[in-house]
Parts: sequence; C-alpha cells; structure tokens
Amino acid sequence: MTSVAAGAGTGRTSGEVVAVHGSVVDVRFPPGSLPAINEAVLIEWDQGRPLVAEVQQHLGMDKIRAVALESTAGLTRGTPTRATGATIRVPVGQAVLGRLLDALGEPADRRQAFPADIERRPIHAVAPSLDRLGGTLEIFHTGVKVIDLLAPLVKGGKAAMFGGAGVGKTVLIMELIRTTVERHSGISVFAGIGERSREGHELLLELGQSGVLERTALVFGQMNEPPGARWRAGLTALTIAEYFRDTARENVLLLIDNVYRLVQAGSEVSGLLGRLPSRVGYQPTLASEIAELEERITSVAGTAITSIQAVYVPADDFTDPAVAEIFSHLDSSIVLSREMASEGMYPAVDPLASTSSLLDPRLVGEAHYRTAQDVRKTIAHYRELQEIIALLGIEELSAADRSAVKRARRLMRFLTQPFMVTVAFTGKTGRSVELKATLDGCRAILNGEADDWAEGSLYMVGDLDEARHKETQAARGAA
Repeated sequence: MTSVAAGAGTGRTSGEVVAVHGSVVDVRFPPGSLPAINEAVLIEWDQGRPLVAEVQQHLGMDKIRAVALESTAGLTRGTPTRATGATIRVPVGQAVLGRLLDALGEPADRRQAFPADIERRPIHAVAPSLDRLGGTLEIFHTGVKVIDLLAPLVKGGKAAMFGGAGVGKTVLIMELIRTTVERHSGISVFAGIGERSREGHELLLELGQSGVLERTALVFGQMNEPPGARWRAGLTALTIAEYFRDTARENVLLLIDNVYRLVQAGSEVSGLLGRLPSRVGYQPTLASEIAELEERITSVAGTAITSIQAVYVPADDFTDPAVAEIFSHLDSSIVLSREMASEGMYPAVDPLASTSSLLDPRLVGEAHYRTAQDVRKTIAHYRELQEIIALLGIEELSAADRSAVKRARRLMRFLTQPFMVTVAFTGKTGRSVELKATLDGCRAILNGEADDWAEGSLYMVGDLDEARHKETQAARGAA
C-alpha cells in the first residue's frame, strides 16, 4: 500500500489516463467530480504498486493534468486511475529515524517496510501563524569557528551555504549533522534533492559509522528520479521535521542539499505543464515555490526547526534569480569561495561575503561583535593591498600595512579547521571549537601575539592553545 493510499476510501472517483507527456499525465474523470489541486491520484497500472501523481491543473470540466512522482515508463492510455481525496501523506515519528526514505516516504534502504498503522501526515501544510511563533533569539553554536564568529546561526532560523561546484558545501553539511547531534542532542532531518546516488550512499555510511544515524532521518529525491520526486522531497523532509517539533517537542536541524536542485525540478515541472517561463527561463511560480518551503521553517513555542541549506550558484553568479530569491528568506548567508578552496583554506567560507542578521551587539554581546568586525576589517584591508603586494612586493608597504597583512594571513589560517567527517582523507582528527576559544584566539592574533609564529602553526588547528603547541614543537624541531 502506498503512502497516499493509506487511509484513502475505496469509493473515490475513478477515471482513466488519456495522455502521457514524460512525467506529466492527463486523466479524464466524470464531469464535475475532478480531484482538487495538490490532491494525490493513484494510477493503477500492472507494474507493482500504483503510480502516484499529484494534480496540478484542471483542463476543463472533465480532465486534470498531474505530475507523476515516479517513472512513467510503460504507462499507457486507458489505465484506470483513482482519486484519493487527500494530498500525499508520508510516515512520521520515531520509526523514520535511522531510515532512508524516498520522496513518497517509502523506505529506500532495503530494510523492513513501515507498519501499516504508522502515523502519516500530508506534505502540504500552512506555515505557523504569527501568534504561534517563538520570540526568543538563542544562538545555535555549530563548533565551526568561521561560522560561529562571522555568520552566527539562531535556533529556528535559516542559513544557507552558497557556492559553485566543488567548493565543499556537502562536506560542511555532513559535519554540521554530526556536530549537531553530538552537541545539541537533537533530531536531524536531511533532504537530499538532486543528489547523486554515490553521495547518498557515502552520507549513509558516514552517519552509521559516526553513531548519529539513529537520530537522523534521510529523505532523498535523487538525480536520476523524475522531476516530481525531486520537487517534493523537500516537503517530505519538512513534514517529518514538523512532527518532531510540534508533537515530539524536540529541536530539529533540517539540512537541505541542494535547494537549487529543488528550483530546477520545479522549472522542469513548470515546462512540462506548459507554463510560459519567466526571468532567465525560470518558472513563473519561483517565488511562491521557495516561500512554500521556507516559511514553514521556524520556531514554535519553545521548540524549533533550524535549517541549514546548501545552494548551488550557477556559474558563480550571485545575481541569478533563484539564488537572489533564496537570499531573501535567510537569517545567515554563508558564502563559499572558490579562490579560498583552491588555496586549501577549508572550510572555504569567505569572511567578507558571509553575513548574518544576528551579528548585533544586543544579541551576541559587545565582545563578539567587536572581534568579528575587527577580523573583517583586517582581512578586508589585506585584500585591498594584495594587488600592490603582487606588483611591488610586501617590502614596499608601510610598517603598519605589513603588520596588518601579517595578522590577516594568520587570522585566515586560524579560521580553517579539520572536520570529523574528513579524517579518512586528511588524516587529521576533527575539531569542534567553543565560541569563547574562537573569540580568544582571534583577539590574541589581532593583538599581535602570533606575529612571530609560522603561518603553518595556525593552519588546520582547533583553538589557539593547539596552535601554540604546534609552534613550540616546530621551534624545537628547528633547534
């Protein structure tokens, strides 16, 4: 029995398939009894379980156009179809933890099926009303130095990591899953939208080996699946997260990789439905589709869904309409730099382009705010001087500028750190750093304590004490 069939009545309106256009199916029903928009219909073909599709358009009085969430290969005209009278419903609760699900909420990990009486919830829901929203601003510490310092997150807030291909978005997402479960003892829900099968397999193995899989639910709409599955995988994961927030009263971390793939899937669906494209070829419903997902991510009366999302930036163009629309919903924007990644500065978070609306002295405290601003100012000054250094050499700078360059380079290296999920590749044990240690280390570097240290002593370390020990060991070795 499929997710949507669970609980559906047997006397529902029946129809038949009259046309198949790839993932889009036209179905004729008796006049005046069309299923509603977003209602699920079951196409009862001869290839195992019924094919699930979601109504998107009414074509006259007797025909609907629906988007299939599974492959339509082998589907023929005349196939009987049944309206369910409800939207797609997916399983929720403790049983989904430690499991890998598809966009319909069905197990995709070759383990036992869910019991028939498991609770299911519709993937379409309204955002919480304003009077239900939580009013406290509690900082969400990640243990990643550069994020906690320059782009702090808030419980119940939304942060996104923007970057092109190959700059480290997925690795950072995996590290955040691990540290969240360990540091916050919360639930993690991961939505893999348009992910490669290899990436999903690696994530499953990594979470299993690190012992956090039992507190994590994974939902995948993979790259090789129809656009309808990729389009709805985010809502499936969000529905599971809402259950833990509202019913189980647990704080939830919702990780989405990759929101841009969700937009792409929506664009494919829009084209199949025959809608005229809008700016740069995107769907005309771009803003409302993103809002449908983002506005449901919030805190409600003491429990919160905190979301961290990866966003692919096509051709590193931050003016792309989809990227700009996602920006408008965020509290924190973490921008990954290809130039920093090429220099081995991991995590490759750009300290100048990354921002947070929470970096305010009234929220994070005067010491944190001042340190963050001084770090940004020092690194910005160094970047202004880079062209002069490249042309004339650092010796042509004034003493004050040389000192600023020295400290900026050491700050940038101090803001790198090894991750627990990359131990197998780097051989370096991962570090999770407390905010106080990050602030103390940055302030000490700004005050000149590390001016005479080798830059390598500050690279890929946790706190300043570790860097100090590394420098001492290097000095002894040189002696």
